[in-house]
Amino acid sequence: MKKQVIVSLAALALLGSFAAQAQNLAIVNGKAVPKSRMDALTQQVIRSGRPVTPEMEGQIKEEVIAREIFIQEAQARGLDATDDFKSQLDLARQSILIRELFTDYQKKSPVTDAEIQAEYDKFAAANSGKEYRARHILVEKEDQAKAIIAQLKKGGKFDVIAKKSSKDPGSGANGGDLDWANASSYVKEFSDALVALEKGKTTETPVKTQFGYHIIRLDDVRQAQLPKFEDVKPQIAQQLQQQKMAKFQEDLRAKAKIE
Repeated sequence: MKKQVIVSLAALALLGSFAAQAQNLAIVNGKAVPKSRMDALTQQVIRSGRPVTPEMEGQIKEEVIAREIFIQEAQARGLDATDDFKSQLDLARQSILIRELFTDYQKKSPVTDAEIQAEYDKFAAANSGKEYRARHILVEKEDQAKAIIAQLKKGGKFDVIAKKSSKDPGSGANGGDLDWANASSYVKEFSDALVALEKGKTTETPVKTQFGYHIIRLDDVRQAQLPKFEDVKPQIAQQLQQQKMAKFQEDLRAKAKIE
């Protein structure tokens, strides 16, 4: 009977040893490396968007074991007791905790489909209607603008003159081309002159704005080509999430008592 008890206790001890081994990834220099470290590193890989293949699992395991070897050596040298290490450890702790705070906020305050739709509708309302394909030549003085208008009336080529004379570096290099845009994209004086033009016509007099004097030519008009909701939904969601996060941070700072 006594012998059976001893055997049973030995069996239980053996089972306990197997259970402990199941929780450990490896034993390095007599110290257990918990499997949870591999699980945590695997989750990091998954969050980065990379697939965890069997080959990757082997690499992660080797990485965890290598880290334990290096940690043991660093501790043997007393590096974990230095002030520099303690400062860096505190900074790392702060970064991780702040990241967890922001992740928790995003989970509890997600951007809703209704919010995304409302933002798209606001964008559509502001950019609907007509779009204009125009060119312009921008100069500093009114006399210069009048001289260019005279050149154009004599058969001068708009794009050639724009490349040579326009002080707008963006459009000037492209022959004055401003691409398609809503009239509201421009300052009022420019916009008013633009919408008053007929297709293919050029302003008869210089248009003065805060930037200088413009000669404007209207090349074409069309109904605004808005992107489809589904095509821009991810970008809108990301933008709204960033706005929410910024507001969350601002609110926390506003509530904080700083002395």
